[in-house]
Order: sequence, then structure tokens, then C-alpha cells
Amino acid sequence: MENTQSATPDSNVIAARRASMLIFLVCGIGLSSWAPMVPFAKTNLNLDEAALGLVLLSLGLGAILMMPFSGFLINKYGSRKVTLAAATVIALILPNLLLASSAIQLSIALFIFGAAIGSIDVAMNAHAVLVQERYGKHIMSSFHGMFSLGGLLGSIGLGFLIKFGLSPTIAAVSISGLLLFIAASQYRYLFPHCQENSVESFSFALPRGPVLILGLMCFVFFLAEGALLDWSAVFLQFNRGYEPSMAGLGYAAFSIAMAVMRLTGDNIVNKIGSYKVVLYGALLSSAGYFIAVSIPWPGAALIGFILVGLGAANVVPVFFTAAGNVPNVATSVSLAAVTTLGYSGQLAGPAMIGFIAEMTSLPVALGFVGVLLLIVAVTYRK
Repeated sequence: MENTQSATPDSNVIAARRASMLIFLVCGIGLSSWAPMVPFAKTNLNLDEAALGLVLLSLGLGAILMMPFSGFLINKYGSRKVTLAAATVIALILPNLLLASSAIQLSIALFIFGAAIGSIDVAMNAHAVLVQERYGKHIMSSFHGMFSLGGLLGSIGLGFLIKFGLSPTIAAVSISGLLLFIAASQYRYLFPHCQENSVESFSFALPRGPVLILGLMCFVFFLAEGALLDWSAVFLQFNRGYEPSMAGLGYAAFSIAMAVMRLTGDNIVNKIGSYKVVLYGALLSSAGYFIAVSIPWPGAALIGFILVGLGAANVVPVFFTAAGNVPNVATSVSLAAVTTLGYSGQLAGPAMIGFIAEMTSLPVALGFVGVLLLIVAVTYRK
């Protein structure tokens, strides 16, 4: 990325970067807190893999339907207002995911939850691109590193709160309170609407050219991440014998690896370049999936999930940076298109994995994700 700003950002930009990183943390905690809830939902509602896959479809559906509108809302009201509204909805809905008494109720709650996740995802990335522009160098990986750190805190934190005596619902309420506090306290440090890029009109035209290519690449990597969010706890509990309170360790291991790589990822991207980050990342993630599902030793699953996190960590930030710099396309519009296509992977993933698992087994279904990642590695070009 071309340096267009001063090498020494002012205090407002520094504060905006810190606030953005904490918003990424909020999104990571909120989304990953759902991971250890999935086995509870499966057991409480007596769902088989296919039925659970259909229910999980609602989260991705809510996200991808809301994302195109998020670009419009950001252009009209600004990313910080959209961020605060979405964070509030995430916090309010999270405990209700454990209170659903039927598959339909859970599907509705997940749809709303997914819509809020989709909105905050577009808003926080649009704001992060603006912060990066004012820094004049690649810092996007550090933002996504905070998202991964949130993934660790949410996935393992809720399980530990339950193990230490809190009911699942009270544990979820505690996490919701934390999310509201962070979002409200950081709101004023985010850039106001008047400082953001905007466009005169908004179009729902289908993505094409480089935006379409980036979106399809994101599809596979979001599918790889979403598969672990929705199915890693189920896999560890029912296929590798983990206790329910420890089933969130799979997503936690994945998130630790992603956080470490993303917090150091800016230097990696600047040193070896975007092409090698995507190529090596796809290969390593693919290998991680194959190790997790092919070796029956319980610890191998965690090793595999760590490799997935290490490989996938900096690929999506590279794609988002590229999307935010597509010529003649507003940042909010291109990011909305790319993230919409990306989350389509999370939409299709749960149901696809559920149906494949029902016909074969969950390890086979997760192995299929490894095949898709391998295809990306083989076909990706500069």
C-alpha cells in the first residue's frame, strides 16, 4: 500500500486505532461465545447433525442479508454509529441463544445475532481501513489479531465460567455486560462520519472483477473459520471424547494461533508479500484440517486447529486491505460486497457440513473443508 500519510500519526489517529482494536475484540468475543453453546443447544433441543446444520444456517443468513445494507447505513450514518448499534444487539441477543426452547426460536435468535455480527464486521473493517490509510502502512492484521484474541476469550471464557459454577445463562449475561461496556466506552474515540469516505449513491450491483475474485477467496476462508466456530466443539465432544465444559478448547486453540499470527502479521505481510501469505496460508490450513480429522488421538485435533489458525490468520486481512483499495469503488461498498461473499461461506458451511456429516461422518465433512483450502492453494495466482 502506498504511503500517503505522515509516518507519525497524531493522537486522534492513535486513539481511533486503539478503539478500533477493542471493537474487533468485542466482535470476536461475541461471535466465539456461541461456539461452546452449540453442544448445549444440540443436546437441549435433541438435534441431529442435519437438523443442527439447518439451525446454524440462520447465523450466516442473517449476516449476509445485512451486510449489503450495512454499506448503505455506514455511508448515511457513519461506521461508529453502526458499530455501537450492532454491538448492543449482539450483547442483548447472546444470552437468548441459550434460552430458546425450540429449533425455530433458536433459528430466529441466531438470525438476529448474525445480522448484528454482519453489520459490525463491515463497519469495523471500513473504519480500520480508514485508520490504516492515516497510518500509511499495513496495520490491518493487528485489528484482526484482536478479533482472534476475542475468539479465545469468548470460546474458552464462557466454558470456564460454567465450570466454575455459573449457569450457562448467567455466564452469557456476564459476557454481554462486558461487550456493552467496551463498545460504549470506545464510541467517542472512533472517527465521526464527517471524516469518513462516502459516496453519493448506493448500489446493490453484483460484485465483479477484482471484488468478485476477492469475495470468492474470502468464501473459502470464512467457511474454514466458520466450520470451526460451529462444529469444533461438537467434533471434540462427540468424536474425540472431550467434556462439554472443555469442548470450547478447539476454537480457543484456533483463536490463540490466529491471534499470535495476526498480532505479528503486519511485519510478515510487509516482509514476504501478500501472494506468499495467501499461498502458504492455504496450504497450512488445509494440512491442519487433515491432521485434525485423520488422527484419532484427541490432542491431534487441537494441533490441527492450531495449524488452521496459523495458516488462515493473515489471509483475510490481506483480502480486506485489497478490497478497501479497489480503484473507483467506495471502501464501504467494496468491503460490503467482499464480506457478503465471504460470509456466504459461513452461510453455506454449517448446513453443508451437517448434511455431509449425516451421510458420512463429521470428520469426513470437516476434511472436505481441507480439500477446498487445498484447491485455493493450487489455483491462487498473483
